[in-house]
Amino acid sequence: MLELFAAARRDHPDRVAITYFDGRLSYRELDELSDGLACHLVEHGVGRGDRVALYLQNVPQFAIALLAGWKAGAIVVPLNPMYRTRELTKILADAQPAAVVSSEQGWHDVLGELAGPAGVRVAITTSELDLQTRHDPRLFAKLERRPAAGCADLLAVARAHAGRRPPEVELSSSDVALLVYTSGTSGVPKGAANTHGNVVFNAEGMRTRVEKLGGNGIFGLAPLFHITGLVCELGAALALGRQLDLVYRFEPGVVLDALAEHRPCYMVGPSTAYMALMNHPDVAADHFSSLELVYSGGAPLPSAVVEAFRARYGHYIRNGYGLTETTATATSVPAHLEAPVDEESGTLSVGVPTYNTVLRIVDDAGQDLPAGEVGEIVVDGPMVVPSYWNKPEETAAGIRGGRLHTGDVGFMDAQGWFYVVDRKKDMINASGFKVWPREVEDVLYGHPAVREVAVVGVPDSYRGETVKAYVSLSAGASATAEELVAHCKRQLAAYKYPRSVEILDELPKTATGKILRRELRDTARAAAR
Repeated sequence: MLELFAAARRDHPDRVAITYFDGRLSYRELDELSDGLACHLVEHGVGRGDRVALYLQNVPQFAIALLAGWKAGAIVVPLNPMYRTRELTKILADAQPAAVVSSEQGWHDVLGELAGPAGVRVAITTSELDLQTRHDPRLFAKLERRPAAGCADLLAVARAHAGRRPPEVELSSSDVALLVYTSGTSGVPKGAANTHGNVVFNAEGMRTRVEKLGGNGIFGLAPLFHITGLVCELGAALALGRQLDLVYRFEPGVVLDALAEHRPCYMVGPSTAYMALMNHPDVAADHFSSLELVYSGGAPLPSAVVEAFRARYGHYIRNGYGLTETTATATSVPAHLEAPVDEESGTLSVGVPTYNTVLRIVDDAGQDLPAGEVGEIVVDGPMVVPSYWNKPEETAAGIRGGRLHTGDVGFMDAQGWFYVVDRKKDMINASGFKVWPREVEDVLYGHPAVREVAVVGVPDSYRGETVKAYVSLSAGASATAEELVAHCKRQLAAYKYPRSVEILDELPKTATGKILRRELRDTARAAAR
Protein backbone atom coordinates (compact mmCIF):
# COMPACT_ATOMS: atom_id res chain seq x y z
CA MET A 1 0.00 0.00 0.00
CA LEU A 2 2.95 2.34 0.61
CA GLU A 3 3.99 1.86 -3.02
CA LEU A 4 0.52 2.87 -4.21
CA PHE A 5 0.59 5.93 -1.97
CA ALA A 6 4.12 6.86 -3.09
CA ALA A 7 2.97 6.76 -6.72
CA ALA A 8 0.02 9.06 -5.95
CA ARG A 9 2.26 11.48 -4.07
CA ARG A 10 4.82 11.48 -6.91
CA ASP A 11 2.26 11.99 -9.67
CA HIS A 12 -0.06 14.43 -7.87
CA PRO A 13 1.87 16.12 -5.02
CA ASP A 14 -0.33 19.24 -4.93
CA ARG A 15 -3.65 17.52 -5.53
CA VAL A 16 -6.06 17.55 -2.59
CA ALA A 17 -5.88 14.22 -0.79
CA ILE A 18 -8.41 14.90 1.98
CA THR A 19 -11.09 17.49 2.58
CA TYR A 20 -12.43 18.00 6.08
CA PHE A 21 -15.11 20.70 6.22
CA ASP A 22 -13.12 23.82 5.18
CA GLY A 23 -9.75 22.09 5.67
CA ARG A 24 -7.58 20.59 2.91
CA LEU A 25 -4.53 18.30 2.92
CA SER A 26 -2.55 17.75 -0.28
CA TYR A 27 -0.79 14.49 -1.07
CA ARG A 28 2.52 16.20 -0.28
CA GLU A 29 1.26 17.32 3.14
CA LEU A 30 -0.21 13.91 3.90
CA ASP A 31 3.14 12.32 3.07
CA GLU A 32 5.12 14.79 5.17
CA LEU A 33 2.85 14.55 8.22
CA SER A 34 2.82 10.75 8.12
CA ASP A 35 6.63 10.75 7.74
CA GLY A 36 6.92 12.90 10.87
CA LEU A 37 4.58 10.73 12.90
CA ALA A 38 6.37 7.59 11.71
CA CYS A 39 9.68 9.06 12.91
CA HIS A 40 8.14 9.63 16.34
CA LEU A 41 6.89 6.03 16.46
CA VAL A 42 10.27 4.61 15.44
CA GLU A 43 12.12 6.80 17.97
CA HIS A 44 9.90 5.31 20.67
CA GLY A 45 10.61 1.72 19.73
CA VAL A 46 7.74 0.90 17.37
CA GLY A 47 8.96 -1.32 14.56
CA ARG A 48 8.19 -4.08 12.14
CA GLY A 49 5.27 -6.28 13.20
CA ASP A 50 4.30 -4.13 16.20
CA ARG A 51 0.67 -3.10 16.40
CA VAL A 52 -0.52 0.51 16.27
CA ALA A 53 -4.16 0.92 17.30
CA LEU A 54 -6.31 3.80 15.97
CA TYR A 55 -9.29 4.92 18.06
CA LEU A 56 -10.57 7.61 15.68
CA GLN A 57 -13.59 8.67 13.67
CA ASN A 58 -13.49 9.85 10.02
CA VAL A 59 -10.85 12.54 10.48
CA PRO A 60 -7.70 13.30 8.42
CA GLN A 61 -5.56 12.12 11.33
CA PHE A 62 -6.80 8.58 10.64
CA ALA A 63 -5.07 8.60 7.26
CA ILE A 64 -1.95 10.23 8.72
CA ALA A 65 -1.70 7.60 11.47
CA LEU A 66 -2.47 4.69 9.11
CA LEU A 67 0.36 5.66 6.74
CA ALA A 68 2.71 6.40 9.65
CA GLY A 69 2.09 2.97 11.12
CA TRP A 70 2.89 1.32 7.83
CA LYS A 71 5.98 3.48 7.31
CA ALA A 72 7.23 2.26 10.70
CA GLY A 73 6.65 -1.33 9.56
CA ALA A 74 3.75 -1.80 11.96
CA ILE A 75 0.36 -3.48 11.71
CA VAL A 76 -2.50 -1.00 12.06
CA VAL A 77 -5.45 -1.98 14.29
CA PRO A 78 -8.56 0.16 13.67
CA LEU A 79 -10.77 0.32 16.77
CA ASN A 80 -14.45 1.17 16.65
CA PRO A 81 -14.66 4.53 18.52
CA MET A 82 -18.08 3.53 19.86
CA TYR A 83 -16.55 0.58 21.71
CA ARG A 84 -16.27 0.98 25.44
CA THR A 85 -14.41 -0.82 28.21
CA ARG A 86 -15.85 -4.31 27.76
CA GLU A 87 -15.22 -4.53 24.00
CA LEU A 88 -11.88 -2.68 24.04
CA THR A 89 -10.43 -4.76 26.87
CA LYS A 90 -10.86 -7.95 24.82
CA ILE A 91 -9.41 -6.47 21.64
CA LEU A 92 -6.42 -4.82 23.33
CA ALA A 93 -5.61 -8.04 25.17
CA ASP A 94 -5.62 -9.92 21.86
CA ALA A 95 -3.85 -7.36 19.65
CA GLN A 96 -1.39 -6.10 22.32
CA PRO A 97 -0.63 -2.80 20.57
CA ALA A 98 2.67 -1.09 21.23
CA ALA A 99 1.13 2.29 20.40
CA VAL A 100 -2.30 3.87 20.28
CA VAL A 101 -3.55 6.95 18.46
CA SER A 102 -6.78 8.22 19.99
CA SER A 103 -9.06 11.21 19.97
CA GLU A 104 -8.59 13.30 23.10
CA GLN A 105 -12.14 12.61 24.17
CA GLY A 106 -11.79 8.87 23.56
CA TRP A 107 -8.62 8.81 25.64
CA HIS A 108 -10.23 10.59 28.59
CA ASP A 109 -13.48 8.64 28.40
CA VAL A 110 -12.23 5.10 27.90
CA LEU A 111 -8.88 4.29 26.36
CA GLY A 112 -6.61 6.02 28.88
CA GLU A 113 -7.56 3.70 31.72
CA LEU A 114 -6.97 0.63 29.54
CA ALA A 115 -3.66 1.59 27.89
CA GLY A 116 -1.43 0.81 30.88
CA PRO A 117 -2.83 -2.65 31.65
CA ALA A 118 -2.75 -3.45 27.92
CA GLY A 119 1.00 -2.76 27.76
CA VAL A 120 0.79 0.26 25.46
CA ARG A 121 4.18 2.02 25.33
CA VAL A 122 3.38 5.00 23.09
CA ALA A 123 0.24 7.11 23.49
CA ILE A 124 -0.72 9.81 20.99
CA THR A 125 -3.89 11.89 21.03
CA THR A 126 -5.49 14.32 18.62
CA SER A 127 -8.58 16.49 18.38
CA GLU A 128 -11.37 16.29 15.84
CA LEU A 129 -11.34 20.11 15.92
CA ASP A 130 -7.93 20.21 14.23
CA LEU A 131 -7.39 20.64 10.49
CA GLN A 132 -10.62 22.63 10.03
CA THR A 133 -12.05 25.90 11.35
CA ARG A 134 -15.77 25.57 10.64
CA HIS A 135 -16.69 23.87 13.96
CA ASP A 136 -20.12 22.75 12.74
CA PRO A 137 -22.35 22.83 15.84
CA ARG A 138 -24.28 19.76 14.68
CA LEU A 139 -21.15 17.73 15.40
CA PHE A 140 -18.84 19.83 17.54
CA ALA A 141 -21.15 21.78 19.89
CA LYS A 142 -20.06 19.80 22.96
CA LEU A 143 -16.49 19.10 21.86
CA GLU A 144 -13.51 21.00 23.26
CA ARG A 145 -9.74 20.55 23.31
CA ARG A 146 -8.67 18.20 26.11
CA PRO A 147 -4.92 17.45 25.94
CA ALA A 148 -4.00 14.40 27.97
CA ALA A 149 -1.06 14.16 30.37
CA GLY A 150 1.56 11.68 29.20
CA CYS A 151 0.26 11.70 25.61
CA ALA A 152 1.97 13.32 22.64
CA ASP A 153 -0.14 15.46 20.29
CA LEU A 154 -0.29 13.93 16.82
CA LEU A 155 0.11 17.10 14.77
CA ALA A 156 2.73 18.55 17.13
CA VAL A 157 5.06 15.54 16.90
CA ALA A 158 4.45 15.17 13.14
CA ARG A 159 5.41 18.81 12.56
CA ALA A 160 8.34 18.63 14.98
CA HIS A 161 9.89 16.02 12.66
CA ALA A 162 9.27 18.06 9.49
CA GLY A 163 11.67 17.24 6.68
CA ARG A 164 12.69 13.88 8.16
CA ARG A 165 11.87 10.47 6.77
CA PRO A 166 11.69 7.26 8.82
CA PRO A 167 14.11 4.41 8.03
CA GLU A 168 12.77 2.48 5.06
CA VAL A 169 11.13 -0.83 5.94
CA GLU A 170 10.87 -3.63 3.38
CA LEU A 171 7.32 -4.96 3.36
CA SER A 172 5.96 -7.74 1.18
CA SER A 173 2.47 -8.67 0.07
CA SER A 174 2.33 -11.36 2.78
CA ASP A 175 3.02 -8.92 5.64
CA VAL A 176 -0.05 -8.06 7.70
CA ALA A 177 -1.20 -4.48 7.01
CA LEU A 178 -4.37 -4.37 9.09
CA LEU A 179 -5.74 -6.27 12.04
CA VAL A 180 -9.46 -5.59 11.69
CA TYR A 181 -11.76 -7.04 14.32
CA THR A 182 -15.09 -8.42 13.20
CA SER A 183 -18.05 -6.38 14.41
CA GLY A 184 -19.20 -9.01 16.86
CA THR A 185 -22.85 -8.88 15.73
CA SER A 186 -22.92 -12.66 16.07
CA GLY A 187 -20.34 -13.35 18.76
CA VAL A 188 -16.89 -12.51 20.13
CA PRO A 189 -14.84 -10.28 17.77
CA LYS A 190 -11.95 -11.95 15.94
CA GLY A 191 -8.98 -10.16 14.43
CA ALA A 192 -8.81 -10.72 10.67
CA ALA A 193 -5.17 -10.46 9.53
CA ASN A 194 -5.54 -8.46 6.30
CA THR A 195 -2.22 -8.53 4.45
CA HIS A 196 -0.80 -5.81 2.21
CA GLY A 197 -1.55 -8.16 -0.68
CA ASN A 198 -5.19 -8.45 0.39
CA VAL A 199 -5.59 -4.67 0.71
CA VAL A 200 -3.74 -3.82 -2.52
CA PHE A 201 -5.82 -6.32 -4.51
CA ASN A 202 -9.15 -4.80 -3.52
CA ALA A 203 -7.83 -1.22 -3.65
CA GLU A 204 -6.67 -1.89 -7.22
CA GLY A 205 -10.08 -3.38 -7.97
CA MET A 206 -11.62 -0.12 -6.80
CA ARG A 207 -9.23 1.78 -9.08
CA THR A 208 -10.66 0.04 -12.16
CA ARG A 209 -14.18 0.98 -11.04
CA VAL A 210 -13.54 4.65 -10.29
CA GLU A 211 -10.53 5.79 -12.35
CA LYS A 212 -12.53 6.79 -15.46
CA LEU A 213 -15.10 8.82 -13.54
CA GLY A 214 -15.07 12.59 -13.62
CA GLY A 215 -15.81 14.66 -10.55
CA ASN A 216 -13.62 15.34 -7.58
CA GLY A 217 -13.32 12.02 -5.86
CA ILE A 218 -14.73 9.75 -3.16
CA PHE A 219 -17.09 10.61 -0.34
CA GLY A 220 -16.32 8.97 3.03
CA LEU A 221 -19.81 7.77 3.93
CA ALA A 222 -18.69 4.52 5.57
CA PRO A 223 -16.56 4.74 8.73
CA LEU A 224 -12.82 4.34 8.15
CA PHE A 225 -12.45 1.96 11.09
CA HIS A 226 -14.65 -0.52 9.18
CA ILE A 227 -13.20 -2.61 6.36
CA THR A 228 -15.55 -1.01 3.79
CA GLY A 229 -14.35 2.50 4.59
CA LEU A 230 -10.73 1.43 4.93
CA VAL A 231 -10.48 -0.25 1.54
CA CYS A 232 -13.31 1.08 -0.63
CA GLU A 233 -12.81 4.70 0.44
CA LEU A 234 -9.34 5.39 1.86
CA GLY A 235 -7.57 2.55 0.07
CA ALA A 236 -9.23 3.46 -3.21
CA ALA A 237 -8.35 7.14 -2.83
CA LEU A 238 -4.69 6.31 -2.16
CA ALA A 239 -4.58 3.93 -5.13
CA LEU A 240 -6.15 6.51 -7.43
CA GLY A 241 -4.53 9.66 -6.11
CA ARG A 242 -8.07 11.03 -5.72
CA GLN A 243 -9.68 13.29 -3.15
CA LEU A 244 -11.41 11.77 -0.11
CA ASP A 245 -14.10 13.84 1.63
CA LEU A 246 -14.45 13.30 5.40
CA VAL A 247 -17.02 14.72 7.84
CA TYR A 248 -15.98 13.29 11.25
CA ARG A 249 -19.00 11.01 11.68
CA PHE A 250 -22.35 10.34 10.07
CA GLU A 251 -24.95 13.05 10.62
CA PRO A 252 -27.45 13.20 7.72
CA GLY A 253 -27.66 16.99 7.43
CA VAL A 254 -23.87 17.36 7.56
CA VAL A 255 -23.44 14.67 4.91
CA LEU A 256 -25.93 16.35 2.58
CA ASP A 257 -24.17 19.70 2.96
CA ALA A 258 -20.78 18.11 2.27
CA LEU A 259 -22.08 16.33 -0.84
CA ALA A 260 -23.29 19.67 -2.19
CA GLU A 261 -19.99 21.37 -1.33
CA HIS A 262 -17.42 18.81 -2.49
CA ARG A 263 -19.29 17.26 -5.45
CA PRO A 264 -17.86 13.71 -5.27
CA CYS A 265 -18.26 11.24 -8.12
CA TYR A 266 -18.35 8.05 -6.05
CA MET A 267 -19.91 6.98 -2.76
CA VAL A 268 -20.25 3.70 -0.87
CA GLY A 269 -21.97 3.11 2.45
CA PRO A 270 -24.43 0.96 4.36
CA SER A 271 -28.08 0.85 3.34
CA THR A 272 -29.07 2.35 6.68
CA ALA A 273 -27.13 5.52 5.79
CA TYR A 274 -29.04 5.88 2.54
CA MET A 275 -32.31 5.39 4.42
CA ALA A 276 -31.35 8.13 6.89
CA LEU A 277 -30.43 10.53 4.05
CA MET A 278 -33.72 9.83 2.29
CA ASN A 279 -35.63 10.63 5.48
CA HIS A 280 -33.91 13.97 6.11
CA PRO A 281 -36.35 16.89 5.69
CA ASP A 282 -33.91 18.94 3.57
CA VAL A 283 -32.83 16.24 1.13
CA ALA A 284 -33.08 17.06 -2.57
CA ALA A 285 -31.97 15.47 -5.83
CA ASP A 286 -29.26 18.12 -6.25
CA HIS A 287 -27.38 16.77 -3.22
CA PHE A 288 -26.56 13.66 -5.26
CA SER A 289 -26.26 15.24 -8.71
CA SER A 290 -22.45 14.98 -8.96
CA LEU A 291 -22.40 11.24 -8.21
CA GLU A 292 -21.69 8.90 -11.10
CA LEU A 293 -21.56 5.64 -9.13
CA VAL A 294 -23.35 4.83 -5.88
CA TYR A 295 -22.67 1.56 -4.07
CA SER A 296 -23.88 -0.07 -0.89
CA GLY A 297 -21.88 -2.34 1.38
CA GLY A 298 -21.62 -3.37 5.01
CA ALA A 299 -25.32 -4.12 5.56
CA PRO A 300 -28.12 -5.84 3.57
CA LEU A 301 -29.66 -3.68 0.84
CA PRO A 302 -33.43 -4.08 0.33
CA SER A 303 -34.63 -3.73 -3.26
CA ALA A 304 -37.36 -1.34 -2.06
CA VAL A 305 -34.69 1.11 -0.90
CA VAL A 306 -32.92 0.90 -4.28
CA GLU A 307 -36.08 1.70 -6.19
CA ALA A 308 -37.16 4.50 -3.83
CA PHE A 309 -33.71 6.14 -4.08
CA ARG A 310 -33.76 5.96 -7.87
CA ALA A 311 -37.32 7.29 -8.11
CA ARG A 312 -36.53 10.32 -5.94
CA TYR A 313 -32.95 11.16 -6.84
CA GLY A 314 -32.22 9.45 -10.17
CA HIS A 315 -29.41 7.19 -8.94
CA TYR A 316 -29.34 3.40 -8.90
CA ILE A 317 -27.58 1.99 -5.80
CA ARG A 318 -25.44 -0.98 -6.79
CA ASN A 319 -25.14 -3.78 -4.30
CA GLY A 320 -22.02 -5.53 -3.06
CA TYR A 321 -21.02 -8.27 -0.67
CA GLY A 322 -17.96 -8.87 1.41
CA LEU A 323 -16.67 -9.43 4.91
CA THR A 324 -13.81 -8.27 7.08
CA GLU A 325 -12.17 -11.59 6.15
CA THR A 326 -12.43 -10.76 2.42
CA THR A 327 -10.89 -7.31 2.95
CA ALA A 328 -14.22 -5.73 1.92
CA THR A 329 -15.42 -6.66 -1.56
CA ALA A 330 -15.95 -10.24 -2.74
CA THR A 331 -18.84 -9.58 -5.14
CA SER A 332 -20.35 -6.45 -6.65
CA VAL A 333 -22.74 -5.32 -9.36
CA PRO A 334 -20.72 -4.19 -12.39
CA ALA A 335 -20.99 -0.47 -13.11
CA HIS A 336 -22.78 -1.04 -16.45
CA LEU A 337 -25.38 -3.48 -15.10
CA GLU A 338 -28.26 -3.62 -12.64
CA ALA A 339 -28.78 -6.45 -10.20
CA PRO A 340 -31.72 -8.80 -10.68
CA VAL A 341 -34.21 -9.50 -7.89
CA ASP A 342 -35.07 -13.11 -7.11
CA GLU A 343 -38.75 -13.54 -7.95
CA GLU A 344 -39.49 -16.08 -5.24
CA SER A 345 -37.87 -14.40 -2.24
CA GLY A 346 -37.66 -10.76 -3.38
CA THR A 347 -33.95 -10.76 -2.53
CA LEU A 348 -31.71 -8.35 -4.45
CA SER A 349 -28.58 -9.91 -5.92
CA VAL A 350 -25.23 -8.90 -4.41
CA GLY A 351 -23.60 -9.13 -7.83
CA VAL A 352 -20.97 -11.36 -9.36
CA PRO A 353 -17.54 -12.36 -8.04
CA THR A 354 -14.83 -9.74 -8.37
CA TYR A 355 -11.66 -10.38 -10.37
CA ASN A 356 -9.77 -13.67 -9.81
CA THR A 357 -12.35 -14.76 -7.25
CA VAL A 358 -14.39 -17.96 -7.00
CA LEU A 359 -17.59 -18.23 -4.98
CA ARG A 360 -19.08 -21.60 -4.14
CA ILE A 361 -22.42 -22.59 -2.65
CA VAL A 362 -21.88 -25.74 -0.58
CA ASP A 363 -23.98 -28.10 1.52
CA ASP A 364 -23.27 -29.12 5.11
CA ALA A 365 -20.78 -31.72 3.85
CA GLY A 366 -18.89 -29.07 1.87
CA GLN A 367 -20.04 -30.34 -1.52
CA ASP A 368 -20.82 -27.88 -4.33
CA LEU A 369 -24.52 -27.31 -4.95
CA PRO A 370 -26.11 -26.62 -8.35
CA ALA A 371 -27.54 -23.26 -9.38
CA GLY A 372 -30.66 -22.31 -7.45
CA GLU A 373 -29.84 -24.47 -4.42
CA VAL A 374 -29.36 -22.69 -1.06
CA GLY A 375 -26.19 -23.39 0.91
CA GLU A 376 -23.23 -21.77 2.63
CA ILE A 377 -21.20 -19.21 0.67
CA VAL A 378 -17.48 -20.04 0.39
CA VAL A 379 -15.04 -17.46 -1.01
CA ASP A 380 -11.68 -18.21 -2.61
CA GLY A 381 -9.59 -15.31 -3.88
CA PRO A 382 -6.62 -12.96 -3.38
CA MET A 383 -8.56 -10.85 -0.87
CA VAL A 384 -9.21 -13.67 1.62
CA VAL A 385 -7.17 -13.27 4.80
CA PRO A 386 -4.73 -16.07 5.66
CA SER A 387 -5.75 -16.28 9.33
CA TYR A 388 -7.40 -14.91 12.42
CA TRP A 389 -4.94 -13.33 14.84
CA ASN A 390 -3.95 -15.67 17.69
CA LYS A 391 -6.79 -18.06 16.85
CA PRO A 392 -5.49 -21.19 15.11
CA GLU A 393 -8.62 -23.22 15.84
CA GLU A 394 -10.95 -20.56 14.38
CA THR A 395 -8.62 -20.24 11.39
CA ALA A 396 -8.66 -23.98 10.78
CA ALA A 397 -12.46 -24.08 11.04
CA GLY A 398 -13.29 -20.98 9.01
CA ILE A 399 -10.45 -20.61 6.46
CA ARG A 400 -9.89 -24.10 5.14
CA GLY A 401 -7.19 -24.38 2.51
CA GLY A 402 -7.38 -20.64 1.92
CA ARG A 403 -11.13 -20.74 1.33
CA LEU A 404 -13.32 -18.66 3.63
CA HIS A 405 -16.44 -20.40 4.90
CA THR A 406 -18.49 -17.29 5.50
CA GLY A 407 -21.35 -18.57 7.63
CA ASP A 408 -23.67 -16.75 5.20
CA VAL A 409 -26.33 -18.67 3.35
CA GLY A 410 -27.16 -17.92 -0.27
CA PHE A 411 -27.46 -19.22 -3.81
CA MET A 412 -26.36 -18.56 -7.38
CA ASP A 413 -28.91 -18.31 -10.18
CA ALA A 414 -28.53 -19.83 -13.63
CA GLN A 415 -26.98 -16.62 -15.02
CA GLY A 416 -24.24 -16.49 -12.35
CA TRP A 417 -25.71 -13.79 -10.09
CA PHE A 418 -25.26 -14.40 -6.36
CA TYR A 419 -27.80 -13.79 -3.60
CA VAL A 420 -27.26 -13.67 0.16
CA VAL A 421 -30.24 -15.19 1.94
CA ASP A 422 -29.10 -14.71 5.53
CA ARG A 423 -26.66 -15.62 8.26
CA LYS A 424 -26.68 -19.36 8.84
CA LYS A 425 -27.22 -18.94 12.56
CA ASP A 426 -30.14 -16.49 12.09
CA MET A 427 -32.39 -19.06 10.43
CA ILE A 428 -35.75 -19.44 12.22
CA ASN A 429 -37.24 -22.93 12.63
CA ALA A 430 -41.02 -22.51 12.82
CA SER A 431 -42.81 -25.86 13.19
CA GLY A 432 -40.00 -27.49 11.21
CA PHE A 433 -40.12 -24.92 8.38
CA LYS A 434 -37.08 -22.76 7.60
CA VAL A 435 -37.71 -19.02 7.69
CA TRP A 436 -34.96 -16.66 6.60
CA PRO A 437 -35.30 -13.23 8.29
CA ARG A 438 -34.04 -11.37 5.19
CA GLU A 439 -37.05 -12.49 3.12
CA VAL A 440 -39.52 -11.20 5.71
CA GLU A 441 -37.52 -7.98 6.13
CA ASP A 442 -37.56 -7.33 2.37
CA VAL A 443 -41.36 -7.63 2.34
CA LEU A 444 -41.68 -5.17 5.23
CA TYR A 445 -39.34 -2.71 3.51
CA GLY A 446 -41.89 -2.66 0.71
CA HIS A 447 -44.42 -0.98 3.03
CA PRO A 448 -44.32 2.81 2.50
CA ALA A 449 -44.32 3.64 6.21
CA VAL A 450 -41.37 1.42 7.13
CA ARG A 451 -37.90 2.89 7.67
CA GLU A 452 -35.91 0.03 9.25
CA VAL A 453 -36.67 -3.61 10.05
CA ALA A 454 -35.17 -6.52 11.95
CA VAL A 455 -36.80 -9.96 12.05
CA VAL A 456 -35.86 -12.55 14.67
CA GLY A 457 -37.00 -15.91 15.94
CA VAL A 458 -38.52 -16.05 19.42
CA PRO A 459 -39.55 -19.06 21.53
CA ASP A 460 -43.07 -20.33 20.98
CA SER A 461 -44.71 -23.10 23.01
CA TYR A 462 -46.56 -24.50 20.00
CA ARG A 463 -44.29 -23.82 16.98
CA GLY A 464 -40.94 -24.07 18.79
CA GLU A 465 -39.96 -20.75 17.28
CA THR A 466 -42.07 -18.03 15.74
CA VAL A 467 -41.35 -14.94 13.70
CA LYS A 468 -41.21 -11.48 15.29
CA ALA A 469 -40.47 -8.18 13.53
CA TYR A 470 -39.07 -4.99 15.02
CA VAL A 471 -39.84 -1.92 12.92
CA SER A 472 -39.09 1.81 12.95
CA LEU A 473 -41.25 4.12 10.86
CA SER A 474 -40.30 6.88 8.44
CA ALA A 475 -40.65 10.47 9.64
CA GLY A 476 -44.27 11.58 9.43
CA ALA A 477 -45.53 8.09 8.54
CA SER A 478 -47.92 5.97 10.54
CA ALA A 479 -48.80 2.29 10.61
CA THR A 480 -50.07 -0.12 13.23
CA ALA A 481 -48.57 -3.48 14.08
CA GLU A 482 -51.73 -5.12 12.79
CA GLU A 483 -51.41 -3.35 9.42
CA LEU A 484 -47.81 -4.53 9.05
CA VAL A 485 -48.70 -8.12 9.91
CA ALA A 486 -51.48 -8.02 7.33
CA HIS A 487 -49.05 -6.59 4.74
CA CYS A 488 -46.76 -9.58 5.26
CA LYS A 489 -49.60 -12.08 5.39
CA ARG A 490 -50.67 -11.07 1.88
CA GLN A 491 -47.19 -11.79 0.44
CA LEU A 492 -45.71 -14.63 2.48
CA ALA A 493 -46.50 -18.27 3.21
CA ALA A 494 -48.44 -18.85 6.41
CA TYR A 495 -45.39 -20.09 8.34
CA LYS A 496 -43.28 -17.07 7.32
CA TYR A 497 -45.26 -13.95 8.19
CA PRO A 498 -44.53 -12.36 11.60
CA ARG A 499 -46.96 -13.25 14.36
CA SER A 500 -46.03 -10.05 16.17
CA VAL A 501 -44.61 -6.66 15.21
CA GLU A 502 -43.09 -4.23 17.69
CA ILE A 503 -42.65 -0.61 16.62
CA LEU A 504 -39.59 1.19 18.03
CA ASP A 505 -38.28 4.71 17.60
CA GLU A 506 -34.85 3.38 16.63
CA LEU A 507 -33.41 -0.08 16.05
CA PRO A 508 -30.06 -0.87 17.70
CA LYS A 509 -27.16 -0.71 15.25
CA THR A 510 -23.43 -1.04 15.21
CA ALA A 511 -21.41 2.09 14.41
CA THR A 512 -21.10 0.79 10.85
CA GLY A 513 -24.86 0.74 10.34
CA LYS A 514 -25.60 -2.95 10.75
CA ILE A 515 -28.83 -3.57 12.59
CA LEU A 516 -28.16 -5.70 15.67
CA ARG A 517 -30.56 -8.59 15.25
CA ARG A 518 -28.73 -10.48 17.98
CA GLU A 519 -29.48 -7.80 20.56
CA LEU A 520 -33.16 -7.76 19.64
CA ARG A 521 -33.34 -11.55 19.62
CA ASP A 522 -31.74 -11.77 23.06
CA THR A 523 -34.19 -9.17 24.41
CA ALA A 524 -37.18 -11.02 22.94
CA ARG A 525 -36.03 -14.38 24.26
CA ALA A 526 -35.37 -12.98 27.72
CA ALA A 527 -38.88 -11.53 27.76
CA ALA A 528 -40.34 -14.86 26.63
CA ARG A 529 -38.56 -16.67 29.45
